[in-house]
Amino acid sequence: MGIWDFDPEDQEVNDDEQYEPTSSLPGSEEKLAILSERINAGLPLWHPQDRYTYDDSAKIPE
Repeated sequence: MGIWDFDPEDQEVNDDEQYEPTSSLPGSEEKLAILSERINAGLPLWHPQDRYTYDDSAKIPE
């Protein structure tokens, strides 16, 4: 099934390293490419405003 809560260690995002959220569909090639770019840059995989589900109205549970 995979590890869905993985993030690179020592991830500190400061104001100079802001990254954009994505509206790409979860599991799509576009979303996977964005996640790959983020991990290669040492950024967190998940942006708080990324599209979370196929349903745009769904919110990330807090």
